[in-house]
Formats: sequence, C-alpha cells, structure tokens
Amino acid sequence: MSLIVNPTVDGGKIRNISVEVRYPSEKSNLTFYDGLSDPRPSPDLPSSYRGLFYLVSFKPSRVVMARDVLGAKPVYYNRNLEISSFKKFVSKYSELMPGEYVEIGYDGEVLRQEVTDFSDVFTVTEFDWDEVEERIIRSLERVRVGNACISFSGGVDSSLLAAFYDVPLIAVTASEEEKRRIEDSAAKIGTEVEILEFDETTIAKEVRNVVDAIETTNPLQVSIAIPIYLSMKFARNLGFNEVIFGQGADELFGGYKRYENVIGRNLEKAIVEDVRNLGRNNLERDTKISYHLQMRIVTPYLDFDIIESALSIPPDLKVRREGGRVIRKYFLREVARKYIPAEVAYREKKAIQYSTKTYSILEKLARKSGKSIPEFLKGL
Repeated sequence: MSLIVNPTVDGGKIRNISVEVRYPSEKSNLTFYDGLSDPRPSPDLPSSYRGLFYLVSFKPSRVVMARDVLGAKPVYYNRNLEISSFKKFVSKYSELMPGEYVEIGYDGEVLRQEVTDFSDVFTVTEFDWDEVEERIIRSLERVRVGNACISFSGGVDSSLLAAFYDVPLIAVTASEEEKRRIEDSAAKIGTEVEILEFDETTIAKEVRNVVDAIETTNPLQVSIAIPIYLSMKFARNLGFNEVIFGQGADELFGGYKRYENVIGRNLEKAIVEDVRNLGRNNLERDTKISYHLQMRIVTPYLDFDIIESALSIPPDLKVRREGGRVIRKYFLREVARKYIPAEVAYREKKAIQYSTKTYSILEKLARKSGKSIPEFLKGL
C-alpha cells in the first residue's frame, strides 16, 4: 500500500515506528517519499520543487509532511501520527492538502503549517508559439524512463509519447472498434501494440479491487479507474514496473468535449480550474491505483515546464473553431504532426470510460443486479 506508518508515542516522545513502505515509495533513514530526487524536508519544498511528490519525515521532536501543489500523491494522517497513502489505514484522518507543508509535534500539536498556492509555483508568461513548442519538446526529451511501457490509446497524447520513448506499447479495451483503431494508429507510427481484451466477466471480477484501491464508489471515477487499473496490472504481468500515461494533456491543451460549449475568458477559466484540480479529479485516483499495484506511474505531460508553458497558450489555440468545425487540443496536434502522421495527430477519440466500453459494462452489471450504478458500486 506504498506507505503505512504507525508510531508509538509516549509522553510526547516517539518510542518506536512501525512502517510498511512499498515500491514506488522510497526510504532514506526515517524519511519516506515518492517523486523526489533529494528528500530533504524543507518548508519551501512545495514551492521550490518542480515535480509531483510527497514526503513524510520523522525528526527527533516532530514529524514533517509535504505534498506538491497539484496534490498528485495523497497523504492522510491524524493527531496520533498514523500516516498512510490510503484513508483506510488512518482512523479519523485529515488529508495533507495540495501544496501543504506541516510540522506536528509528538504530542499532536501543530508546530508549523503553510500552504503554497498553485499560482505561487506556475508563472504565466506571454505566449510565443515557437518558445512554447520548444519548451514542451525539451521537457518531453529529458524524461528518463526505466523498465517501462506506454499505455497506448491510439490518440494524439499517447502517440506523441510513443515517438519520444522507445518502449513497448500496451492497451486494454472491451471494444473491437477501439482495438482496430489502436492497432491502426500503432501501425501508422511504425510500431506494434500488445492489447488485453477484457469483458464483463473481467470487470465483475476486478471492480471490487478497483473500488478498494481508489477508495470511492463515484461511478465516473470507477469507470475511468477500471481501464487504468487493468493497464497497470497488465503491464505488471508483462514484467514492467513503470507505465507511461498521457495524463494531464486534456486539461492542459483543451481536450475535453465539454470545452466545445465554452468560449473566450470562460474557456480559459474552465481550463485553468481543471488544471488546478488535476490532483483531486484525476491524479489521486491514478496514484492510488499505482500504489495498490506497486507500479510507478510516469506522466510526461505533467512536467512543470510543460504545465507552465501550456498555461500561456491562448484558449482559441486549444479549442480551435474553423469553418464550423471544432478542433480540441489544436496546439498539441500541430506540434505532434511534426513527429507522427497527421492522421494520427488529428484522430479523435472518446473518453476512456466510453471508448473502452467500461461504462456500458458497468451499466449492464448494475441492471443485472436490479440496481443503479451508484447502488451497485456501494453494495460491493
């Protein structure tokens, strides 16, 4: 479960620490962390470290905790200093907030608490197409991957990543139509993809594990989580310990279908709000799945230079309107066509819960039990 900490505290002093730490979390003495290259606790960590991370460090008189401003990697704790990446291991928990740095004494007193805001980390500069494109490409090029594969959907996000990282491609789907599209995209970019075809039986077997991993029965979250869970499990069974995902591209570059109905300043506000809430809406879920399966999730589009660059792109270059046609992720597609065939760069795809048929299978399972999807999931 990545991290579970149960300290023994007596008279305001720590006597013993029981810790379970699993990959991809790391340990350095009594400091536990994920995502950090230098795990030294510091109050300015959330504002100075340009990446997704958490840190928990036990000092002689206090415990220090910190989390990145997007809130990608969850940490829960209580005044007894039980700490975990999962709510279920912490009674009467509080959540470490995105961008929060806190120091708590062993008597449970909060000694220091600061929160770094999203706007304190990301500086929006004047837009210059060439500069933004160069910064994005440079950021993608410097990502270093290990024993990894790419979760490949056949769309622009994962196809562009496949152009940069020479690693195998995998996919999961219950849709024959999507399977053909994924295989076609892979062929057009000159490679192959290994596809796991799942069905109603697979979801019936795994849905309880997915809910247990993400700690919510929200139907949208569960329907998105299932193919992500299956992708990571598939990758693990193939012998990988890292999976590269295109997470963040929809929020940063205007990929959601709902953006088509918003224009101007309202579109810009909607996109910025979605980026600010990436942790809460998506990354916490995905991180919990990765921790549950002991896999590392790699998200190149969430490099902080890419986030900062994308924030400067005008909304009409993210959701482009040309001759009655709406092109979502226009800027990213234009960049991508220099590295992958234009047909693949401009290929439209549905949201993962629909393209894979996950949502429709959940509906079918719920109907068979005589319940709605929310009732079915809550009754697991």
